[in-house]
Amino acid sequence: MEIAVVRPGESLWQIARRYGVTTGQVATLNGLRDPNRLVPGLALLIPVERRHVVRPGESLWRIAQLYGTTIDAIVRENRITNINLLYPGQILVIPRGERPVIEANAYQANLATGDVSATAEAAPYVTYISMFSAAVTEDGDVVPPRAEAFISTAHQGGAATLLTLTNFRGSTFSSDLASAFLNNDAAVQRAIDELVIILRVQGYAGLNVDFEYVYPSDRVPYNNFLRRLQPRLHAEGFSLSTALAPKVRADQPGLLYEAHDYPVHGEVCDFVVLMTYEWGYVTGPPMAIAPLRQVRQVLDYAVTVIPRNKILMGIPTYGRDWRLPYQRGVTRAETFSPVTAVNRAIDVGAAIQFDEDAQSPFYRYWDAQGREHIVWFEDARSLQAKFDTVKEYGLRGVSYWVLGNPFPQNFPLLQDNFRVRRLR
Repeated sequence: MEIAVVRPGESLWQIARRYGVTTGQVATLNGLRDPNRLVPGLALLIPVERRHVVRPGESLWRIAQLYGTTIDAIVRENRITNINLLYPGQILVIPRGERPVIEANAYQANLATGDVSATAEAAPYVTYISMFSAAVTEDGDVVPPRAEAFISTAHQGGAATLLTLTNFRGSTFSSDLASAFLNNDAAVQRAIDELVIILRVQGYAGLNVDFEYVYPSDRVPYNNFLRRLQPRLHAEGFSLSTALAPKVRADQPGLLYEAHDYPVHGEVCDFVVLMTYEWGYVTGPPMAIAPLRQVRQVLDYAVTVIPRNKILMGIPTYGRDWRLPYQRGVTRAETFSPVTAVNRAIDVGAAIQFDEDAQSPFYRYWDAQGREHIVWFEDARSLQAKFDTVKEYGLRGVSYWVLGNPFPQNFPLLQDNFRVRRLR
């Protein structure tokens, strides 16, 4: 894959011709609503096949070195029967180099809709799909989600499934619920017993614990819960993972951060999901959802206390639109998919810009009432920057929040960068 950025006045036909592909291929790969309507700055994923024209005197060894691949890979790709018979002008297709092997997780948080289409789309590309979520009561009763159709769809597509356990009360995280549960030994034991049965009966591969806004005073009880949970799950063949707030240091203040003990989670859990997104949150000031500078600051701390091969880096699959001027306590951003973000830019004729520091696209526009807006979202460029970061830090992989936001560039680019480990 290559990424092409639309220039002013450029058509899809011109771009496709430049890369030797069809407009239909580019339109489909990028989910373009109307191939005849583009805006400057739009990043397009291009399915490019690398070709090399053999020069006089060139050997397969020299060509393999040039492209960072192997002689065997070129031989297989081109069905060469005699490696010593090359001739000038011969066209060789150059295969991709070795891609790192990672794991990929994606959260499915739209279980109530019953719509399994996003799960079906993701399943062939990821290691896990995490069903969000099961609830736990103060007394330790676990209420699993109705996810049978989603589990079946994921398994049919080759993805393993995880059950995500939260401290939700209603539709929000409850600090009081977490405290009452974590400090009740009998409740913890009951929950562990029920979780083992649920995982076994419903065909899950493991448990993902996402307790958020836990009181700082409950840091040790939370750690103790994980320490009790892990051996029971492992004895049954299940994995244990957690979702962690994006901390940049051990003593980072704030209700979201203080009870998340990175070293203990890194020791006890099979892997962790770093929630490296939501800097540009719904009621916050406009900014990139996952600015790369801030993401890297989290990773810089995390890798000092958690083994790199246990870290999944969080990636958002959405964008937001803020009306300006931003007013704290008043402004509430609209959340939508990357496809919607692109379509809106095209509809309002806004040129898309790219912030080099955040490694994220954005644009400004004025609505029909003359009010200014700013939109931050994800595209192929921001994804590639994140994938490069995973490679640079040597991480276990990536975790997407959340399925259900159309983002056609995502999985082809993931596949182009990595070989994703499969458990089924």
